Amino acid sequence: MLSPYLQQGRIEAGCDEAGRGCLAGPVCAAAVILPPDFSNELINDSKQLSEHRRNELRAVIEAEALSWAVAMVSPHEIDEINILNASILAMHRALDALSIHPQAILVDGNRFKPYHDIPYTTIVKGDGKMMSIAAASILAKTHRDEFMAKIHRDFPLYGWDRNKGYPTAEHYAAIEAHGVTPHHRRSFTLFKPLSLF
Repeated sequence: MLSPYLQQGRIEAGCDEAGRGCLAGPVCAAAVILPPDFSNELINDSKQLSEHRRNELRAVIEAEALSWAVAMVSPHEIDEINILNASILAMHRALDALSIHPQAILVDGNRFKPYHDIPYTTIVKGDGKMMSIAAASILAKTHRDEFMAKIHRDFPLYGWDRNKGYPTAEHYAAIEAHGVTPHHRRSFTLFKPLSLF
């Protein structure tokens, strides 16, 4: 089972994002504060879980967390400030929306920017180590997938219900055939490099 806290006795918010490598759609981040006695041996890095299991765990996390929030940064904003800054901004927005003020922030990865005066710790592969970061990864992934399925209904030719905006052969072929949409990140390489043909 993952670690329930980095330092016992303080209110820690775990943060993670989803959709950083996508060609389309927002980057989505979540912040989660779990109860001190919370335990769930099924919670893990969202990438290690099936879609069905992620959705099951999302319901558990949203019901049992002391506080949780999800926030998105749009493709237009990503194009303006770059994907790294957009990922951090999404995490800051999620932290803004928490109903409880955390005493510390645990962040998946190795890059973050100070959030007010709250101390933070970056943890490489933290979504496979810390319970709160894994919970955040599950919420970020499921909320983003839900958003991509919704906009897929308006743009069904791109397969976003399946590829979720990631750079698959199907997605590149659809961009080639039908052009870019308002949901595409224009600062990304949207046309398949010749070396991949």
